[in-house]
Amino acid sequence: MLPLLSFALLAAPVEPPLIAPAPPPAPPMLLTPIIAAAPPPAKPLPLPLIAPPAPTELPPAVRALLDAAIASDDPQTVAAITKLTRKTAPWASAQADTLKDGYNAVVAEKKATAERERIARLSNASFFDNWKGEVELGGSRSTGNTRSLGLYGSAKGEREGVRVRHRFNARADIQKTSGVTTTERVLASYQPNLKFDDRLYAYGLGQYEHDRFLGYDNRYTLGGGFGYSLVSNDRMKLDFEGGPAARYTDFTTEPGKMTLAGRASMALRWKIAPTVSLTQDAAIYVEAGSTNASSSIALDTKLFGPLKTRLSYNIQYERDAPVGRDPVDTLSRATLVYSF
Repeated sequence: MLPLLSFALLAAPVEPPLIAPAPPPAPPMLLTPIIAAAPPPAKPLPLPLIAPPAPTELPPAVRALLDAAIASDDPQTVAAITKLTRKTAPWASAQADTLKDGYNAVVAEKKATAERERIARLSNASFFDNWKGEVELGGSRSTGNTRSLGLYGSAKGEREGVRVRHRFNARADIQKTSGVTTTERVLASYQPNLKFDDRLYAYGLGQYEHDRFLGYDNRYTLGGGFGYSLVSNDRMKLDFEGGPAARYTDFTTEPGKMTLAGRASMALRWKIAPTVSLTQDAAIYVEAGSTNASSSIALDTKLFGPLKTRLSYNIQYERDAPVGRDPVDTLSRATLVYSF
C-alpha cells in the first residue's frame, strides 16, 4: 500500500512555486542640505530712564501769586492764575488744583448759604416788604406867542418772592396848549408772575388805558400766558412774553365792544456802564380788525444816590384811530427819576 501511495505522489505533476517579482528600484533622492539662517544679533535693551526726584511743592513766588488770587475772591482770577501755575510749575499741578478746588468749595458754600437766607427772608416777608422801583417826574412850560404846560409822571414797582413776582406800572401824560388839551394819556397795569425756574414763568395781566386822542376813553385788558428770560445776568436782562387777552374798549365815536387779542411783549434792561443804562419796553396786540402797539426806550444816567436823569422816546400806534388823527403818536422827554 505504501509503495502505491509513493508512486502516485511521484507521478503527479509538480507546479513551480510562485515567486513575487522584485519591486523596481527607487529613484535616487536628491538631498538638498537645509542650512538654518543665523538669528539676528539681539539689540541691547534700553536702560530704564530714571528721572531725578522732582519736588511736588509750588515755588514760593508762584504760591504767593496763587494765594493773592484766592484772597481777591474772584473766581475768574483764581481760574486764570491756576492755569498759569500749571504751565509754570507742572510738577506741582496737583497742589495748585487742590488749592483751587478748596476755594471753589468755599465759594459754593457761601452761595448756598446766601440762597438759603434769601429764601427764608422772602418767605417771612409781608406783601408790602421787598419792593423795588422808581418814580419819574417831568414837566414843561412855555409862554409868549404859544402858551403850553405839560406834566408827566410815572411809577414802577417790582417785588420778588420765592415763587411769585409782582409788577405794577402806572403813568400819566397831560399837556395843554393855549388852554386846549392836546395830550391826555393814562396807563396802569398789574402783572403777577409764577416762576417755574430762573427763566421760565407764567404771567397774568390786568391793564387800564385812556387816550381819547387815539379814539378811546377807556380800555380794559385781561390776559395771561408764558414768559421766558432769554438773557439774565448782572449786565443784561431780556424777557419775552406771549399769550391771549380779552379787551373791552369804550370808543369815543362808537359803542364799546369786547374783542379777543393775541399779545406779545419784550422787555430789555442793559447796564452799559456803572452809571449808564438802557431800557426798552414794547408790546403789540393783534385783534380782530384792529392792531395797536407801543414802545418806549430810555437812556438813564446816574447822578448821585438814588437820583438819575432819563431821556426817553415813546411811540404809540393805533390802527383804528379816528378819522383825521394820525395813527402814530410820538413823545420825547427828559425827566428826573428817583429809585427806591
